[in-house]
Amino acid sequence: MSNPLSDLEKADVYFCIGTNMTEAHPVAATRMKKALARGSKLIVADPRFIKLAELADLYLPLRVGTDVALLLGMAHVIVRENLIAHQFVAEKTAGIDEYIEHVKKFTPEWASEITGVPAKDIETAAIMYASADKASIYYTLGITEHICGVDNVQSLSNLALMTGHLGREGCGINPLRGQNNIQGAGDAGAAPSDYPGYQNVGKPENKEKFEKLYGRKLDAERGITKVTALEQCGDGIHAFLIDGENTLVSDPNREHTEHALKQLDHLVVIDIFLTETAQMADVVLPATSWGETDGTLVNTERRVQRVRAAVNPVGEAKPDWEILSMLANAMSIPGFEYDSAKEVFNELCSVATIYAGIDWDMIDDGQYQWPVPYKGHPGTPRLHEDGFSHGKAIFKVIGYRDPAEVVDDEYPVWLTTGRRLQNYHTRTQTGRSAGIEYLAPEEYLEVNPDNVARWGLTDGGWAKVTSRRGEVRIKVKSTPRSPKGTVFASFSFAETPINNLTGSGYDPNTHTAELKVCTVRVEPA
Repeated sequence: MSNPLSDLEKADVYFCIGTNMTEAHPVAATRMKKALARGSKLIVADPRFIKLAELADLYLPLRVGTDVALLLGMAHVIVRENLIAHQFVAEKTAGIDEYIEHVKKFTPEWASEITGVPAKDIETAAIMYASADKASIYYTLGITEHICGVDNVQSLSNLALMTGHLGREGCGINPLRGQNNIQGAGDAGAAPSDYPGYQNVGKPENKEKFEKLYGRKLDAERGITKVTALEQCGDGIHAFLIDGENTLVSDPNREHTEHALKQLDHLVVIDIFLTETAQMADVVLPATSWGETDGTLVNTERRVQRVRAAVNPVGEAKPDWEILSMLANAMSIPGFEYDSAKEVFNELCSVATIYAGIDWDMIDDGQYQWPVPYKGHPGTPRLHEDGFSHGKAIFKVIGYRDPAEVVDDEYPVWLTTGRRLQNYHTRTQTGRSAGIEYLAPEEYLEVNPDNVARWGLTDGGWAKVTSRRGEVRIKVKSTPRSPKGTVFASFSFAETPINNLTGSGYDPNTHTAELKVCTVRVEPA
């Protein structure tokens, strides 16, 4: 997030797109609800009439996968109405002239034809957002889990840049992270394109720096993603180590994923429960849970936080860093002679410039939000207040493209997936809670009442949902939350493996799967 969570209470206008915030991030959403109660305005863009849409002053029910078209239409209106923040753009950005010429082609009427949102509402949304003194954008996986996920994010960035809604209180572009340490994993170098601290692997100075740290030669090319790794299982890649992820249930195209894992000579899983993925493993190494672990987490607002073990580990369980160190030492890989989480974190601080000003002994109170570039720096709750670290921000010229699959006679229905309030991710933890099991014991397919009747379904009855990759049998719930021609289900239940159906494509830059869009056929079962 560019802005701190406290700014969730400070905007005049909120633009929430591709985020089911009240279900996926309910605690954060309470802050925005306070602002709405005081009179702030809310724009919600989502294919489903989610609970967040019930709070909206303006609801934009766009067709799945058409976010770029909506955002281009809004940008056109901002240019047409001369709502550009000219001073901000002149001082802090580059490429505005080419961008303005580009968006002139994409009228609200053009966007309406693609998205299904009335042109007048697109105009109203653009004017509301651009005219506000403080306007903020919030998004989640509904923006990124598309073949055009990068285009979606860059289109949102263009809107914020042209209106000057960056680097100020109550503004910003704010992706709410999907899990408790997704941000920290990226900071520590989990992405194949970066060393720790988002230092690009393609820069010679970074390569030299980390070769010195690791004591060996490193490739100058970015590493492969999990998508590529799964494709190469049994043919170039013969072993996997999966740490804390239930890949079999969470990944798209389950049949392909299961086939790939079965091609491995050796599969090792580190986890706290015997998940569906762990059951396939040759070796399972038991990890400590959060209450048994000393370490750090970095949350969605870039805040570095200490976690402390409250109880002793059960059985042979060990923290992840210790398991990985033991594996490295057993394979005679140098550089893993750690005795504590403190040593691991301090090494990260010594090489990641965004952490350079802190160390283990300074983070007891969780007061620092990176970047903290030097000792004595107070941290950076709000990014870009003093401009952009690499000079001027650059407008990106983005065009619209359809999802990887579009509806046809054989698969005439749009399927979109997501999360529900009661169950978290693949239910590795929530599925073991009797209270949660009582509240949400099974998955169901949300179908518009008109479609329930037209397709011969019954509310509470069973449907067979088929895509180009597989099929699922699932109960039907008749609800107006789903628009006509679109159905929704979460991927949480292994017994109802919705990801049998997904996997039509990936963003070419990030290899993020298009989990939010695929086409299906729905029939009575």
